[in-house]
Amino acid sequence: MASKSALVDLSPLPIRTRPLLRFGQLFGGLALFGASMGFMVRAQLGLDPWDVLHEGLSERLGWSFGAVTALTGVAVLLAWLPLRQRPGIGTVANVVVIAFAVDITLAVTPPVDALPGQISLMVAAIVLNGIATAVYVGARLGPGPRDGLMTGLHARTGWSVRLVRTAIELSVLAAGWLLGGTVGVGTVLYALAIGPLTQFFLRFAAVREKKDLCP
Repeated sequence: MASKSALVDLSPLPIRTRPLLRFGQLFGGLALFGASMGFMVRAQLGLDPWDVLHEGLSERLGWSFGAVTALTGVAVLLAWLPLRQRPGIGTVANVVVIAFAVDITLAVTPPVDALPGQISLMVAAIVLNGIATAVYVGARLGPGPRDGLMTGLHARTGWSVRLVRTAIELSVLAAGWLLGGTVGVGTVLYALAIGPLTQFFLRFAAVREKKDLCP
């Protein structure tokens, strides 16, 4: 079990607690998250692990990619029940804002064909995704379905965000690969790096109550 210093309180706070700061942080983080997903696609060096799973399930079930994404979202929300996770405004906003941000990013960002450019865009996308996850989850207005699984396991097991997120990403990646999803170097790098990145940036992005700031 991780030490208490590795734990970050990510449980939802009442909306009246620092609302302007937290709403700005939530929507800004979600917009950045969507942009990072768009950059990952344009880098053309591999999907993130969840999208590898979505692609594999889509091919097996004969469903559209969007339908499979919705299906897995519902399944993950059900996994919240034993973890006692509570949805919030951020859970709903996650779906809407990220979808718009991805579409806008893909519309204004052309595909990159040169390998140095692809590598640079891939690395930027992964780092930006770690920052964005920490920013929007740290607003404590409710995580999206998949990040809620991370925060729930973090709270219930006492394991670090780094360990929990990496374990989830590698498990999802393995399942997606076995189902026939496309895996690239970007996929593996994302799976290994996103946990440590998210934990690092949460130290600065997580909103704290006044009592938590007292010495």
